[in-house]
Amino acid sequence: MVSRGFGREKRLLTPRQFKAVFDSPSGKAPGKSVLLLARDNQLDHPRLGLVIGKKSVKLAVERNRIKRQIRESFRLNQDNLVGWDIVVVARKGLGDLENGELAQQFGKLWKRLARSRPSRDADVSPGTSDNPHA
Repeated sequence: MVSRGFGREKRLLTPRQFKAVFDSPSGKAPGKSVLLLARDNQLDHPRLGLVIGKKSVKLAVERNRIKRQIRESFRLNQDNLVGWDIVVVARKGLGDLENGELAQQFGKLWKRLARSRPSRDADVSPGTSDNPHA
């Protein structure tokens, strides 16, 4: 099981990590006032990056509130997001949503993103086995 924390290893930290997701996202989940871009990261845990600019959400207080809500929602749903690098891009109107609405919207977006991912077990074709005696 994935640790429920949100430590340094669960965050996208460098411009290179963000650029990799922006350049070739393998999953997208558009929502009201927000866009989620995702890319496979070959790790056993998901990582999150937030892009919430002044142009989208004017007040710093609102930007910080939104970031807290998104991080908490991610933390609670990360078991379903294993192996993704996810960037959340804010659009105009995101600051107008209440905390409950944000939590509800992101709950749906995480589920949509998790469903869009091909199963990791699908990489093994049926009928093939590593066991030579099978």
